[in-house]
Amino acid sequence: MDRRGRPSLTPRELEILRLWVLGESKKATAADLGISLGTINTHLIRIRAKYARLGRPVANKTELLIRALQDGIVTLGEL
Repeated sequence: MDRRGRPSLTPRELEILRLWVLGESKKATAADLGISLGTINTHLIRIRAKYARLGRPVANKTELLIRALQDGIVTLGEL
């Protein structure tokens, strides 16, 4: 897989991205990780900013899911 343009996400950002795109809500992701909804939002803002800096902006959860699939962060089998 061509990984050019994949952002350097921290392990925590990867964890949050995976859980959120595979889960139902930010609130559920926060509860699963035992952190606040505000912390989830902060991580997602940083993830989006990293994609935007690479010229691969994401505006919503669907677009983040597409990027995660393109970059091998999640697989179709996990959906």
